[in-house]
This record gives sequence, structure tokens and C-alpha cells, in this order.
Amino acid sequence: MKTMKQLNRSTHQTKSYKERIVQFGEGNFLRAFADWMIHQMNQKAGFDGGVVAVQPIDKGLVPMLNEQEGLYTVYLNGIKDGEAVSEHEIVDCIQRGLDPYRQFEEYMALADNPDLRFVLSNTTEAGIAYHENNSIHDTPPSSFPAKVTLLMHKRYEAFEGAADKGLIFIPCELIDRNGDNLKRIILQYVEEWQLSGAFKDWIEKHNVFTNTLVDRIVPGYPKDKMDEITQQLGYKDQLVVEGEQFHLWVIEGAEQFREEFPAEACGLNVVFTDNMEPYRTRKVRILNGAHTTMVPVAYLYGIEYVRESVEDEVFGEWIRQAIFEEICPTLDLPDEELRSFANDVLDRFRNPYLKHALMSISLNSVSKFKTRVLPSLLGYVERKGSLPVKLSISLAALIAFYRGEVAGKSIERNDDQAVINFADKVWSAYNDEASLTKVSSDFLGNQEFWGRDLNKIANLTNTVARYLSEILDGNIQKLLKS
Repeated sequence: MKTMKQLNRSTHQTKSYKERIVQFGEGNFLRAFADWMIHQMNQKAGFDGGVVAVQPIDKGLVPMLNEQEGLYTVYLNGIKDGEAVSEHEIVDCIQRGLDPYRQFEEYMALADNPDLRFVLSNTTEAGIAYHENNSIHDTPPSSFPAKVTLLMHKRYEAFEGAADKGLIFIPCELIDRNGDNLKRIILQYVEEWQLSGAFKDWIEKHNVFTNTLVDRIVPGYPKDKMDEITQQLGYKDQLVVEGEQFHLWVIEGAEQFREEFPAEACGLNVVFTDNMEPYRTRKVRILNGAHTTMVPVAYLYGIEYVRESVEDEVFGEWIRQAIFEEICPTLDLPDEELRSFANDVLDRFRNPYLKHALMSISLNSVSKFKTRVLPSLLGYVERKGSLPVKLSISLAALIAFYRGEVAGKSIERNDDQAVINFADKVWSAYNDEASLTKVSSDFLGNQEFWGRDLNKIANLTNTVARYLSEILDGNIQKLLKS
């Protein structure tokens, strides 16, 4: 049997790049998303961008990353140009990993690098947060913003506040206005640590904190397939990471640096904009909204997985109409752009390499409907003067779903107990078709759920009650066809 060699730079000849990027986080998402893009820019646009991956917490992947000298394999699986494609390549942009808890001096030495320009991060949603009792004398401080403040202060002193030695921050944490929040907390530490006003001015005038929207499904390390993958690759790689083909990176507040960060030149789906909100709304309403719209309807219809949903002849056409005819018309972006994104969403839903159970995305469906689907329903009523049929059916199916059973089979409702208790109370009053109007009215009138009384929307209560009747009578396929 062939002995497999460990992936590293002695077994695989790769380029070395100028260390221009400090990256807080070495996990699966950044390596399959941002680092994969940097690799493309190095290969296709002469970016010459090397990454130093800093471990943001006490334990992480830096030892493993250094053992492989920054190299790892990315597998991208999904629909590409209309076809199911699985492809892989070695990404070589990470030059080294640093553990600031054990290599603090080396971490601080990053500040002295004149080539340093960009700071990336993905420290989870909890990472961009203020921690009390972090000190300028900690080696290092525990919080990510405090670590950054310390590094920036060293850089400010090393280059005597030079304007061209400011940094461009591109955080990838999944929180709203991630760059604004990071800057706010850094300035809070500047104040708390009583650092100079000149340093504060340098941060505000010569450093850029972008807000971003990131989108790529990254299942991560394919543990159950590694024997097969190792045989296919012909080498050992402890850091293989899987991602889907689709990717989107919206960066707000750095349009003047788009040539300096040449993602668009490589054909990558990176958007530089001065306002990311339309893109955030597009993602929430089309991608997340379609997920939430389909879950109760498809499950009551008898489907278990997202892919089966879009491939079913009846349901697939129904969800397509919901997206293109009822969700997209409520959004303020060019029609061509919306349709392109919606088609990408449908391709992602039918990805044969992902097995996405509807029940796994049913968590907190009521609150998800409020933020992801209700704005489209209300927007449609406002713009068209009538109810959106598909979204109204989804709302009725949501109420039926929270009954907790379908055709005598129990449904696992993953939600706050207060929501489940309310649903049980409402459904306990159901005894015949006539009582469905009260069930509908009670659900739609719960202002804690929706932030308003939905019974005030013309015809919605009776329409939902009528759809509920069809669903409970087992006529959901007929309802979808009609």
C-alpha cells in the first residue's frame, strides 16, 4: 500500500507571498471563503497577498496549520453553470499561523511590518464584543477588539502615526454593521486605557472599518469521507475543508480600495458598495425567506429535504413562483440582479452534495417568519393591493405546522416553550371547520409574534382560515396546484 506524505511546502511546491494580511481566525469558514478568494487573487491578478492567521482564542488550529506550513485543500461542491460539480485545489496564501497566547512577541511584531494592509476576521458572533478588565498590559488581552487595539497602538508608535500605515478592516462576523461595531469597541478601549488623542485621530482618519455581508455554506471538515478523499488526493491533509460553489462577499465602505483588493478582476462574486442594506435585505428575503416559506408547506406536503422540495414537480414550481412573483417584486434592486440571485438560490437548494433536512431549519419558525417572510407579504400588499397567494399559504401552513401533528403523526416543534404553549392553547379550541377562523384570528392577532395585529390586513384572516381548511383536509397538493 502506498505511503501517503503529509501536505506541506516540501512535498508540494507552492509560492510564498508578501505578508500583507493579518487574519483573526483560522477556522473552516475563513479558509473556504476569504482565503480561497485571496488564493484566486494571487493566482489570477498578481495580488501577492500572504496571510498570517492569528488564533483568536487560547486553543485552535494553529499548530496543525503550521505543521502543514499553511497549506490545505478546499473542496467546492455544488451547482456550477447548471451542472453538479465537485472540484478541489490546494490553497497556499497562508504563510504561517500565530498563537498570541504562546507567541505574544511575534504577534506584536506584526505591527512593525510596513507591508501590512488588511485585517480579516471571523471570531464568531461573540467575538466582536467588549470585555471588562482587558488591560493594555495583558499578554494578550482576551477579547478580539482589545487584541486589535494593542496591535494598532504598537503600529501607530512604530510608524509615528504615518497616514499610509493605516489598515483596512474587513470583518466577516455574522452580526449587523460588523465593522462599525468593531471600531466602536476599539475606541472604547482607547478611552478606557487613556491612550492619546492623536492615536484616536489616527484610528478614525487613517484606518477603514468596512461592514460586510458574507455568504457561502461551509460544511467544514468531511470526517466521514476522509479515507476516500485521502486516496483521491494522494497525500494526507488534516485541514481539508468543504464548501459550496456559491459565494458572495459584499463590502461596504471601501470602494476606493477595490483595485487594491482585486477580487472583481478575478470574476469573484465580490461587491464593493456604499450601501450594503439592499444586499442584506435581498439575502434575508430571498435566501432565508424562501427557506422559511418552504419549510412548513413542504413538510406538510410530505417532503423531508430541501433538495427534494425544489425538484418536486408540484412543490418546486410553487416555491419558484413564490420567489419570483411574490418576494422579488417587493425588493428595490434591479430586476436582472434579483432574478440572478434567486436562480443562484435555487441552484444552492438543489445542491446534490448537501443533505439539508427541512426539520433542521425549522427552529424558531415563527420569529423567522416575522423577520424573513412577513416584510415580503406586507410589501406585496402595499405595492399590489392584494394578498400574495403563496406567502399566505405558507402562513397558513405555519399555523398548521404548530398544531404539532399532521395526518395523525406528531411534529417536533423546535421553538420557545411560550410559543408552543400559545399554539397548543389556540388549537385546543379547534373542533370543526367553523372554528378555524378563530384559530386563524388568534394566531394572526398575537402582536408578540408579529409586532402588529395581522387581522387588520384586509381579507388575510379569512384567506388563511380557508387555506387551513384545505391543508387539514389533506388537500395541500391541490392547493399548491391551484
